[in-house]
Amino acid sequence: MNITSFAQRAFLFLGLLSAPLAWSSQQVVPAPPQLAATSYVLMDAASGQVLVENNGDQRLPPASLTKLMTAYIATLEINRGQIKESDMVRVSEKAWRKGGSKMFIEVGKEVSVDDLLHGIIIQSGNDASIAIAEHIAGSEDAFADMMNTHAQRLGMSNSHFMNSTGWPDPEHYSSAHDMAKLARAIIYEDQAHYDIYKQKEFFWNGIKQPNRNLLLWRDNTVDGLKTGHTEEAGYCLVASAVRDGQRLIAAVFGTVSEQARAAEVQKLLTYGFRFFESRTFYQKGAELAQATVWKGTAHQVKAGLAEDLTLTMPKGQLEKLQASMTLNPQLIAPIQQGDVIGKVEVKLGDEVVRSTDLVALESVEEGGLLRRLWDSIRMFFFGLFN
Repeated sequence: MNITSFAQRAFLFLGLLSAPLAWSSQQVVPAPPQLAATSYVLMDAASGQVLVENNGDQRLPPASLTKLMTAYIATLEINRGQIKESDMVRVSEKAWRKGGSKMFIEVGKEVSVDDLLHGIIIQSGNDASIAIAEHIAGSEDAFADMMNTHAQRLGMSNSHFMNSTGWPDPEHYSSAHDMAKLARAIIYEDQAHYDIYKQKEFFWNGIKQPNRNLLLWRDNTVDGLKTGHTEEAGYCLVASAVRDGQRLIAAVFGTVSEQARAAEVQKLLTYGFRFFESRTFYQKGAELAQATVWKGTAHQVKAGLAEDLTLTMPKGQLEKLQASMTLNPQLIAPIQQGDVIGKVEVKLGDEVVRSTDLVALESVEEGGLLRRLWDSIRMFFFGLFN
């Protein structure tokens, strides 16, 4: 099978082999709303594409949005088996004495990891955040090092954490874009624990506290995530919603009130769902083609993508996309799983809107002496020189 037929196979898989479909009514995308906020980002969750941003990478105090990272690390440690939800955590005096929003845990008493996680996410407890940080890392300072390591791994290049709570510190900062990235990781890496973020209240120690995310009461498509507020940071909110299978994430920093942060985030979500749509064309690990391998134990290797290929565009534009695929004609064994062996391009007219690598989905070992000699002769006659 030659390269042209491989490309045809890709077109057929996408449903994009023919010319772009005619579109009778061009979707008009108006300018995004201007929010009364210091910075903000609207992101499509599936693709990670930023649809709207204003000062999205500006380093700002994140207040209790910090606790998104605290909770994220706690759930990672649970899933890795390092801690258990049933573990009992003894409350230190430092955790008990911490001011600001509280879960109202008591010094010297034991509280389960599961209850602390609810206290962090729903009640925004500073005391709960410190308690779980000390349980995981021994001290809050050591936990802050973990926070920064995970921030770097997630590509949060404008974030630096000094504590688990968001307590003001000149060296403690993040950005709307970074918080959207973190929210995306929370949503996709652990759906079971993500369900906590949509709970409207939590009862602990005789006190029932509501979730401060007002959108949970106003919009039944919203299912998280977290609020924040200090005098320095203003009122902040990271929220996510799902409508008709599409998920958006909005992060807003620096509004003037609890009501304002909910209203401004709602504007972003309404705009995004009204004018944009997403589609996953190729899924991670799906076989898209088989590429010819020379001098190997096998004659072909399966080709696919290392990550889902998802695009977000103005409504109506996805139908106009064309895709093409090329494969390296000189693949010489050994081939390791994950090696780049070609490329997929998706175009809108003449513009490349996404280009991503095709990778080997399996390994192919080097063939024996006769196979290598024979393929060398064949490559010579085909004009393929190594």
